[in-house]
Amino acid sequence: MRTIPLSEGSFTIDKTKLFVPFNEDHDDLQARPVGSLLVEVQPFVVITEQDVLLLDTGLGFPKDGNLQLHENLLQAGINPSEITKVLMSHLHKDHAGGVATGNDHSQLSFPAAKYYVQERELEFALQKGLPSFIPEELEILKNSPQVEFLKEDEGMIGDYIHYKVTGAHSPFHQVFWIKENNETIFFGADDAPQLQQMKHRFVAKYDYDGKKAMELRREWWEKGEKEGWTFLFYHDIKTPSTNNR
Repeated sequence: MRTIPLSEGSFTIDKTKLFVPFNEDHDDLQARPVGSLLVEVQPFVVITEQDVLLLDTGLGFPKDGNLQLHENLLQAGINPSEITKVLMSHLHKDHAGGVATGNDHSQLSFPAAKYYVQERELEFALQKGLPSFIPEELEILKNSPQVEFLKEDEGMIGDYIHYKVTGAHSPFHQVFWIKENNETIFFGADDAPQLQQMKHRFVAKYDYDGKKAMELRREWWEKGEKEGWTFLFYHDIKTPSTNNR
């Protein structure tokens, strides 16, 4: 399998939930509000024998008049129409902003893809709303024939993608294992967003269940080490992925 990170840049985020661009060459983190976190935002493409998978859809920001995610895909040599499956970990705005395009978000961004969305997550997002979710960007998911709702806590997509609802970072957050030819890619999204969080035990205040998230990271890291998983880190500034052998 081949993985491609699609970085949308570095940002700081504080209690306002606004993603403010950050340039390490000339911006000072200490000048940002107290408690600001420095994060990368990077969806991933995973190319398998069966599919061209997209893992989460980024912020949905424009670039040169187009969706930045589309531009990043084209730069990687992938036409957006080639995406066959979009796997959504959860629907926070930094993960689901690129779900749809157009001023009224009336068209899904990947016309040939099937979107896999946890049904309870969409219900929660539309009810909860701002600032973590942007309901008008998600409404299209409710009735689109391209959306397949995942209703169980755990299951399979096809014969090689395993999903599981954790309820750690958010109430219906889910993670994915993609397994092909004795290789395992693990996408933990915001349950496992950065390499350093896998190696150090701490409870994050921004998690729905911080203690559970901490324990899951330890469990996944240990199992991944034994089984040689490749980890994908959505919010890591320097390490988008690592093979834990």
